[in-house]
Amino acid sequence: MERWGADLYGDPCDGCGYRWSLTPHEAIRVLEGLPDRFRELLKGCTGDERHPDLAWGPIEYVCHVTDNLRIWAEGLAGARLSGEVHVPGYDPDLLAQARRYHRIAPAAALWSLERAATAWSDSVTAALADGVVLQHAARGAQRAEDVARNNPHDAYHHAWDIERIIASAR
Repeated sequence: MERWGADLYGDPCDGCGYRWSLTPHEAIRVLEGLPDRFRELLKGCTGDERHPDLAWGPIEYVCHVTDNLRIWAEGLAGARLSGEVHVPGYDPDLLAQARRYHRIAPAAALWSLERAATAWSDSVTAALADGVVLQHAARGAQRAEDVARNNPHDAYHHAWDIERIIASAR
């Protein structure tokens, strides 16, 4: 089984400071506020900014967060609506290439993120109410509560990555 969550990142996260002890509903509220945070972070960004220790630039991270939210929202919806609980993993670098993250305009990336965050919040809230448990190919059982904490960490952590990129580019 793949290590994940506090077991991998620490509690709080060694990098971004995310607290894994949040309740699922607190974590949902964190995620719901992140599109505004990303919008603020990207003010004045061209998307070409880079950090020497990070593979992607700010727009690529926004696109990754967006796709990750959509993928997990779809997995939860699939389990809740059809009973299909098996979800595969995915390679984020291959998805970035296929979707051409580096070519997406910052405004379009933020537009997409806002919609993905809303859909994710709706899907996770419904999955929590229904007690959904997914079977992830690499992580094993992922309760709706786990997804409600994991996905906001991913987004929160990548907002921190963007902060680091912007600071490095100055």
